[in-house]
Amino acid sequence: MNSNLWKLAATQGLFLTNNVVFIAINGLVGLRLAPAGWMATLPVMGYVVGGALATGLVAASQRRWGRKVSFQLGLLVALMSVLVCALALVAGNFWLLVAGTVVAGYYSANGQLYRFAAGELAAPAFREKAVSLVLAGGLVGAVVGPNLANHTRNLFSIPFLGAYLALAGVALLSMGVMATIRFPHGPGKTGGGGGGRPLAEIARQPEFIVAAAGAALSYGVMNLLMAATPLAMDICGMPFADAAFVLQWHVIGMFAPGFVTGSLIARHGVLRVMAAGLALNALCIAIALSGQDLHRFTVALFVLGVGWNFLFTGSTTLAMRSYRPEEKDKAQAAINFGVFTIMAVTSFASGALVTTHGWTWLNLGSTLPVGLLAGALVWLAALQRRHAAR
Repeated sequence: MNSNLWKLAATQGLFLTNNVVFIAINGLVGLRLAPAGWMATLPVMGYVVGGALATGLVAASQRRWGRKVSFQLGLLVALMSVLVCALALVAGNFWLLVAGTVVAGYYSANGQLYRFAAGELAAPAFREKAVSLVLAGGLVGAVVGPNLANHTRNLFSIPFLGAYLALAGVALLSMGVMATIRFPHGPGKTGGGGGGRPLAEIARQPEFIVAAAGAALSYGVMNLLMAATPLAMDICGMPFADAAFVLQWHVIGMFAPGFVTGSLIARHGVLRVMAAGLALNALCIAIALSGQDLHRFTVALFVLGVGWNFLFTGSTTLAMRSYRPEEKDKAQAAINFGVFTIMAVTSFASGALVTTHGWTWLNLGSTLPVGLLAGALVWLAALQRRHAAR
């Protein structure tokens, strides 16, 4: 563990601050500006669609200019995009808001690579702990994000304008921290994306398949429920402060386990930790189906966050075992494209389901990706036992 890792953990925290505020306010701002209620989460969907579209561009920039320059470009885009969102809010233009969040997806695609960069800043024997530590930096977002949204939403006569402008300051602060990080490879030395095996060959490996499925589906379940929670609570008549409180505990659940998840993987194995995360996802759905009050919303979202941490950290660790250093750019881009694609679908589905069919059907729909991921884990475990027996 070194100073570069701690700084990268800080930028991860600022990245999650941006994400939490975006999730907390974009659905509500979208509901205010959208032509129809079912379109409320289109700005949230735009954020992840933009991330999916940007994965190839980000991979190319990483190959050409290296980690630091690419990450700084992402932060510059973050600054510009929140200013566009602020302008859209002032103008009352829903489609400009959607456009701003699509552009912000480029920053999100960069931020999704922070966890992989963490593995390169530590010795191979400590990669699991390095990834886990940097993900734990998201605790900054857990504390700062909801409070930032809650305390800046009424700074101006237009609700939430202050929150967007505060995110501009978050982007500038993150640029300053990123400038001090020393990455192991300079521009042109990141192991070009054209090296190594073809992507199709890498993607046929069982470990890669399960890693990609784990990353995408864990984010899908988490996003389906998290994006809809502020809307569901608003429909129940709860104040925004309650929604911010629930999201804060959700994000604590997502990142607080990061201090121990790496050790759990090293001791018990990656598949066992991922299976525990899957069980927590099922528990979250059961709690959410039991009622709609502040206590249940809080506990369900906290449990969901812990489950996501186990699944996502495990998937990242599993993925790093399936590709060589010269293959990392294309392999990581493929995994993140899957993550953003599933997030785009679930972002739209969350708003459509919760506003047309309600919180109960939204949670019942979440059982589908949980079941698919359970099947994938059983399949890989069976393959590994068969290989060990031979």
